[in-house]
Amino acid sequence: MDQKGVNIPDDPADSRPYDIHSAASMAEFGSHVLKYADTFAVYDRRGDLRRDGNGEQGLYHRGTRHLSRLELWMGEGKNERKPVLLNSAVRKDNSLLTVNLTNPDFNDEAGRLIPHGVLHFFRAKLLWEDTGFEHLRIRNYGAETVDLSFSFVIAADFADIFEVRGTRRNERGEMLPSQTSDEAILLGYRGRDGVVRGTHLGFSPGPRSCSGSVVRFHLQLPPHEQQEFYLTVFCEQAQSMRHMMLRKRDMDCKRHYEEARDKRRQLARRLEETSCQITTSNEEFNAWVDRSQDDLNLLLTETPEGLYPYAGIPWFNTFFGRDGLLTALMTLWTNPDIARGVLGYLAGTQAKEEDADRVAQPGKILHESREGEMAATGEIPFQRYYGTVDATPLFVLLAGAYEISTGDHEFIERLWPNIEQALHWIDTYGDLDGDGFVEYEADEDGLTQQGWKDSEDSVFHADGMLAEGPIALCEVQGYVYAAKCHAARMAGLLGKSDLAEQLSVQAEQLQQHFQEAFWCEELSMYALALDGKKRPCQVRTSNAGHTLFTGIASNAHADKLANALFENDMFCGWGIRTLSERELRYNPLSYHNGSVWPHDNSLIGWGLGRYEYKTEVHRLLTALFAASKFEMLKRLSELFCGFIQRPGEGPTPYPVACAPQAWASAVPFVLLQASLGLSIKAAEQCVEFHEPRLPPFLLAVELKNLKVGKGTIDVLLERHEDSVSVKVMRRDEGIKVMTVK
Repeated sequence: MDQKGVNIPDDPADSRPYDIHSAASMAEFGSHVLKYADTFAVYDRRGDLRRDGNGEQGLYHRGTRHLSRLELWMGEGKNERKPVLLNSAVRKDNSLLTVNLTNPDFNDEAGRLIPHGVLHFFRAKLLWEDTGFEHLRIRNYGAETVDLSFSFVIAADFADIFEVRGTRRNERGEMLPSQTSDEAILLGYRGRDGVVRGTHLGFSPGPRSCSGSVVRFHLQLPPHEQQEFYLTVFCEQAQSMRHMMLRKRDMDCKRHYEEARDKRRQLARRLEETSCQITTSNEEFNAWVDRSQDDLNLLLTETPEGLYPYAGIPWFNTFFGRDGLLTALMTLWTNPDIARGVLGYLAGTQAKEEDADRVAQPGKILHESREGEMAATGEIPFQRYYGTVDATPLFVLLAGAYEISTGDHEFIERLWPNIEQALHWIDTYGDLDGDGFVEYEADEDGLTQQGWKDSEDSVFHADGMLAEGPIALCEVQGYVYAAKCHAARMAGLLGKSDLAEQLSVQAEQLQQHFQEAFWCEELSMYALALDGKKRPCQVRTSNAGHTLFTGIASNAHADKLANALFENDMFCGWGIRTLSERELRYNPLSYHNGSVWPHDNSLIGWGLGRYEYKTEVHRLLTALFAASKFEMLKRLSELFCGFIQRPGEGPTPYPVACAPQAWASAVPFVLLQASLGLSIKAAEQCVEFHEPRLPPFLLAVELKNLKVGKGTIDVLLERHEDSVSVKVMRRDEGIKVMTVK
C-alpha cells in the first residue's frame, strides 16, 4: 500500500500483462507513420528503422514486426557515417514519406575529402498491400566525381506486437537461416503457431554484396549527376519453409514502386470524394480538419462489408468494436459509408455461442481481433475477443443513428436479426444480477475493466479502493438507454409495434431508475459506477459527461453536471480530465486517471450541445483546437497528460499514445456538429441546424457534398453578432434546410 491506503501491485508489469510498457516516449525521438490495411510502419525522422531507436519502430504485417532494422549508412569501415538529416515529412494524404539528407565531411573510397553538403540523398517510402517500397536518389552537387560506398543494415526480429508493447513471453519460435542471392534476401522465422513468416528484400539495381544483415552498394557519381535505387520489402506468411524459398521474382522495383504510388494516390482521392468537404474562414482550423480527415482515411481499411476504421497506430492497427462504432458515429454526418461498413463487419463477427475463454455470449459484439503469433497460440486471449460491456449497445445505437441519417431501410432490415440478438444480449447476459443495469465481471485472463477506460485501476471508490464486480458503469447505462430508444423507433418502422412500445417503456424506466441509483448530489455528478454491492463509486470522472451525449441525464441534473465538468479540478485548459484532481487516484500522467482524451471531450461536447450548452461546447472546441496546433502534424493523439494549461506551452504528450488514432481524428467533426446543432433526417430529406453557433475564431464554415439520403447539398454558414446565418449554395432536388431556434 502507498501512503494513501491504495493497493499497489508488487510488480506492475506482471499484474498488468496487456498494458503498454514504455522505456521511452515517441516524442523523445520523433517518428513517422505509414499504413495500408494490415501493414504499417513506424520510422524515425531519417526514414530509418533503428536498433537503438524508439522501441516500436519497424515494419509490421498482421500483428508481427517483419523488419526491425533498416538503416542507411554511407562510407565503409572507419569512414562509415550516417547521412545528416535536412528534413522529412509525410505527404498530406499520408501516402508517402519523403526524407532529405546530405553528407557530413568524409573521405570517399578514393581518399578524397568530400566536404559536407556535396551529396543530396532523397528517400521516398510508401506501403501498398503487404509490401514496403523505397526510392533512394543520390545526387552529386560537387565539382568532382565522388567514389561512394553506402549500405543498408537490416534485421528482422519477427516480434509479435504484444512483445513490442512489453508483454513477456516464456518461449519464442525459431529464427531461420537467411537466404541471399545477387539481388535479394529472405529472412525467416517459424512461430510457435506453426506459421513461417518471411521478409523478402529486393534491390534494383543489385548491390555489390549481400548478406543476411548488410547490403552494400558502390557507385562513382560524376559532378551534377544522380543515380536512383529501389528497394522492396515483401511480408509473407506460409505453412512451411518450402513454400517460402528465395526464388526469382520480378525485380523491376522501380515499376512496382511507381504502380504502388499511383494506387495510393487514387485511393486517397477516392476516399476524399466520398466525404463532406469542410472549409472555414480560419486556415489553422482548416489544417486541423484536413489532417484529421487524412488521418481517418489512413486508418480506414476495406473489408468485404465496407470501410472499417482501425483503431490506431502503432498498438491498435486492427478491428476494435468500441473504437469502430464510436468513430463511425462521430463521422456519420461527414461519411455515412463508414458506419455501414462497421455495422456490417460487426454483424458478421457477432458472437453466436457462449465461450468463457473469449468472454463471448450469443448476440455480443466484438471487442477486438488479433492475427499475430501470440493470439494464435493463446498466449494472449485477443484473437477474437468479446471482453467489452459497451460495444453491444453501441452497435444498436449506431444502427439507429445510421438509419435516421441515411434512410437506408433495406440495410437496417437485413441487419435487424443482429439488432435483436444484441438486444437479447443486453437483457439476458448484460444484466448480471437482475437490477435493470448492464454490468460486467473482470476477466481473469483478459481485461479486468471492460468499459472504454479499460486500464486495471480505472474503477474505484472515493477512498481509492478498487471496486469489486459486477460493475455497472454510468456511461454504459446511457448507451443502453439510447440503444433502446433507437431500437424502439426502428421496430416501429418495421411494423413491430408491440416490440416498439416495449422498448420505449424499458428506456423510460431505465432513465428513471438511473437517476435514482447514480446521481450524487454532493458531487453534482453521476457516480462513476455501481459496484457488486450496489454501492456508488462516488468519484468525479469524465464518464458522467457521456450521459449528456446519450440523453439519459435529466434536465435538472444536466445543468449541475455541465457546471461541475468545467470546475478547475476537471477542466485543465486543454480539455476535461478523465478524473478530478481532487480524487485519491488522480495522476495527470496516467492512462485513464487524470489524462485528457480528445474523443472523450468531443462526446461530452456533443452532449452539451444536445442540452443547448453552446458556450461550453465552444470552450471544448477552443481548447482542443489550441492543443492541435502544438501536436506534431497538427493532429490530436489518442490522449495527453492532464497538466494545467500554461501560457506559451502545449499539452504534455503521453509517452505511448497512438498517433494517428481513429476517434481522436474524428474530434473536430463532432465538435463542429455540436456547435452547429447539425442533424440529417433522410426520411424528410432535411438538414436541420438547431440553434447554430460558431466560436469567435470561425467567421464562416462551408460544407460541400453533405449527404442527405441519396442526394447532396452545399451550405455556407456565417457568424453574426448573436446568430449564424445559413445559405444554400447548391442542392439536389427535394432537399430542405431548416434552422430551429
